[in-house]
Amino acid sequence: MDFPATQPKPTADGKIIYYPPGVKEITDKITNDEVVKRLKMVVKTFMDMDQDSEDEKQQYLPLALHLASEFFLRNPNKDVRLLVACCLADIFRIYAPEAPYTSHDKLKDIFLFITRQLKGLEDTKSPQFNRYFYLLENLAWVKSYNICFELEDCNEIFIQLFRTLFSVINNSHNQKVQMHMLDLMSSIIMEGDGVTQELLDSILINLIPAHKNLNKQAFDLAKVLLKRTVQTIEPCIANFFNQVLVLGKSSVSDLSEHVFDLIQELFAIDPHLLLSVMPQLEFKLKSNDGEERLAVVRLLAKLFGSKDSDLATQNRPLWQCFLGRFNDIHVPVRLESVKFASHCLMNHPDLAKDLTEYLKVRSHDPEEAIRHDVIVTIITAGKRDLSLVNDQLLGFVRERTLDKRWRVRKEAMMGLAQLYKKYCLHAEAGKDAAEKVSWIKDKLLHIYYQNSIDDKLLVEKIFAQYLVPHNLETEERMKCLYYLYASLDPNAVKALNEMWKCQNMLRMANLSYVYIVFNHVENLPDPGKAQDFVKKFNQVLGDDEKLRSQLELLISPTCSCKQADICVREIARKLANPKQPTNPFLEMVKFLLERIAPVHIDSEAISALVKLMNKSIEGTADDEEEGVSPDTAIRAGLELLKVLSFTHPTSFHSAETYESLLQCLRMEDDKVAEAAIQIFRNTGHKIETDLPQIRSTLIPILHQKAKRGTPHQAKQAVHCIHAIFSNKEVQLAQIFEPLSRSLNADVPEQLITPLVSLGHISMLAPDQFASPMKSVVANFIVKDLLMNDRSTGEKNGKLWSPDEEVSPEVLAKVQAIKLLVRWLLGMKNNQSKSANSTLRLLSAMLVSEGDLTEQKRISKSDMSRLRLAAGSAIMKLAQEPCYHEIITPEQFQLCALVINDECYQVRQIFAQKLHKALVKLLLPLEYMAIFALCAKDPVKERRAHARQCLLKNISIRREYIKQNPMANEKLLSLLPEYVVPYMIHLLAHDPDFTKPQDVDQLRDILLFLYQVMSTQTFWNLQNPTLTQNLKT
Repeated sequence: MDFPATQPKPTADGKIIYYPPGVKEITDKITNDEVVKRLKMVVKTFMDMDQDSEDEKQQYLPLALHLASEFFLRNPNKDVRLLVACCLADIFRIYAPEAPYTSHDKLKDIFLFITRQLKGLEDTKSPQFNRYFYLLENLAWVKSYNICFELEDCNEIFIQLFRTLFSVINNSHNQKVQMHMLDLMSSIIMEGDGVTQELLDSILINLIPAHKNLNKQAFDLAKVLLKRTVQTIEPCIANFFNQVLVLGKSSVSDLSEHVFDLIQELFAIDPHLLLSVMPQLEFKLKSNDGEERLAVVRLLAKLFGSKDSDLATQNRPLWQCFLGRFNDIHVPVRLESVKFASHCLMNHPDLAKDLTEYLKVRSHDPEEAIRHDVIVTIITAGKRDLSLVNDQLLGFVRERTLDKRWRVRKEAMMGLAQLYKKYCLHAEAGKDAAEKVSWIKDKLLHIYYQNSIDDKLLVEKIFAQYLVPHNLETEERMKCLYYLYASLDPNAVKALNEMWKCQNMLRMANLSYVYIVFNHVENLPDPGKAQDFVKKFNQVLGDDEKLRSQLELLISPTCSCKQADICVREIARKLANPKQPTNPFLEMVKFLLERIAPVHIDSEAISALVKLMNKSIEGTADDEEEGVSPDTAIRAGLELLKVLSFTHPTSFHSAETYESLLQCLRMEDDKVAEAAIQIFRNTGHKIETDLPQIRSTLIPILHQKAKRGTPHQAKQAVHCIHAIFSNKEVQLAQIFEPLSRSLNADVPEQLITPLVSLGHISMLAPDQFASPMKSVVANFIVKDLLMNDRSTGEKNGKLWSPDEEVSPEVLAKVQAIKLLVRWLLGMKNNQSKSANSTLRLLSAMLVSEGDLTEQKRISKSDMSRLRLAAGSAIMKLAQEPCYHEIITPEQFQLCALVINDECYQVRQIFAQKLHKALVKLLLPLEYMAIFALCAKDPVKERRAHARQCLLKNISIRREYIKQNPMANEKLLSLLPEYVVPYMIHLLAHDPDFTKPQDVDQLRDILLFLYQVMSTQTFWNLQNPTLTQNLKT
């Protein structure tokens, strides 16, 4: 390189300054533009120099020193400052490793000056950006800032540099800018003696959510920087958290209040940054301060629950300590722990086993909100992927469907319904998943047995929206219902049937909207508030004729599902108020409309069901694919149609439907034929006039079933003829006469069906057949059948045997007893004194323990059957007032003692029959006293059942008196208090009660009476005189 020919200028200390060729002296005497022009040439010169140019380095040393003078470092012109900074950066590069500046103060001023110039990196569109980038690149490549390690206050420079770089980084910078910044900062961290708290703060502050949201690029820069320097910076981070978390020195940093946010971000960046911090968190989890524990739980929930976290496996002590917070005494801590479980189950299925036991405990938490969130946690995970929740977790949700709080029950029921719809109805995860949650449909329907109207309404809503969605097309909806019904357990089937019956009661009770509104308030949630709303609804209906007609159409038997949907939407639209987002009045009306609207069943739906059943009969249905056998599908389909024939009889009236039912009547399956007859009975009122061809085909089939079908078929056939034919007297006579003539006690197996048919005929048409039946009863039933034992029973000592092992003769005798009762119930009078003789016969059978002839030819199990039949017959006759009056106290006592029969099955079945009649208020009050005799039943479950039956009957009678003002006229026959004398009478005349002084005999009786009489429901608090007398 040529040396300058220009005359050098001495500096203030006498040194000669050489400028590059063509560059004149740079002083404060020239303009800024000229200074910039000359500096550009100096920049070019230093840019081209390298470390090996020893002569040039020596030549330009005075110039290098001159560029660090106050004139340049304090120059107000930013272009001048930028050019000087570029020169200084090159000077550090050229003279490395020794800087030409020996004064520490000067070095500090220079680096602070260079740092300030780096702010120009912010504007990438600036004409000077390339020079700023060159400055950054040069500093990073040379690691110029490492010179500052020799300075005592180097930290001030580094802090300023870090803050500057984090403040200027933005989304317009390319990857190179970020990399040079990282190189510059990481060299300072990794090659220094340590990172001070202030310098650490300048990095960590960018991780705080507020700063993170303001400058995402600064966050990313800090993130990469920490990852790159993890080994070096980890001890510094550990020291910071130790000072704040353990020692409580929040003054060490302005970021102390953000420690948990920082830990979360640092963990996400690299868990190794917190190797020494995690044990400190375990310490904080055990803090005595509930709010502090809550903050740590929230933090750890995020750390353990994050998708890629393996903290739970890497730090088992901390994980176990965290799980302990599920049992924390502080409610918010338990609540936060439960909320965490959802994310953990979704992101870490392997931890489900650890969580299950803790969630089990929390599902029984005394706090409603926690039990609620346990359900939300499990259901949320289950909806994401059913494999994330095990059977035990689903079991917790199942339990909560019976929670004492409505909010919890509702969440559990709705959650299960959503799982069922997703995995069973839509089959989103295959057959295994569907099988896993197949129990849900049964469980949800079982809840309909609960007393709360809220539960019932929700089950109806779930059925309409999730189990059998009403918005499906008719064929798809009926297919869904068909196979659902076939796969339900017996109790769920009963619940579903009851639900339809309740809805039908509301819809069909009366076509008058006034009746519905004012007489069915109890079928709405919060009946007190509902009373006000229904009055308002009545007023609206009175003013709007169109609305009234829509409601009448909605409850009409001929209303189709599509019409119902239109009516409900139209009524809701008219009652809606746009200015009132939450409208309790509208919600209450919707509840009523949803209960009475036929959203599932209409004529089209019944036709679709029948077609499905026909396919099952023909073997072309998808029965096996749906998980049911063809026989099961056919039988369940008929049972379904039978139930619907009660609730929607008009929907069956079509030739196509009846043709299919006739086909079922010809099938060999007795249950199928029986159900088909019952459907005809319920729906065939217009067959005779509208469908003569069906009538002509049906009559001979019904005659055949009444004569030679099964007992159940015979019963239904007789009732069907009586219900749907106008010439029923002729039809019944054509059955009665040949059957009455052909009775033969020597062939008992051929007697059962004729006896059933004759009994029901005499009950349904007493005026026509009472007299002919009297001779049949006297000459055949009593003398020839009941008073003779033609066969000898097995002497095996058994007290009970299955139905299929009972001898035909005993079965015939049981039906003969039932025939006697039906005959008397049909007559409903005792003018011929037939009831007295029948009661004496039944009493004699009870006295003889079932062996009426006392020839000892009958087996023990057959005697049990006859005792049960006799006791049940007396109880049946007692339901008719004219016969109840003639039952003597001795006969009542004999009937009551059946509940203490030596045979367990007799006691059980008799108690069930007794309870069933009492809850329907069919039996007089004294029969409720019979349950008191169960006090000495040897089986604990029977005693408990008797007590529950008694309490149930007391509750029903109380409710009946409350709901029926007219009941006050006959309180003596309804008030439960009046059953006490009958109880005492029965107990006092118990044959086993022989010694009143015997404590053992008295103990069980008194305990049972005390348990019943000590309950609040037993005593009528509104009648204090009666109550006090009875208690005394």
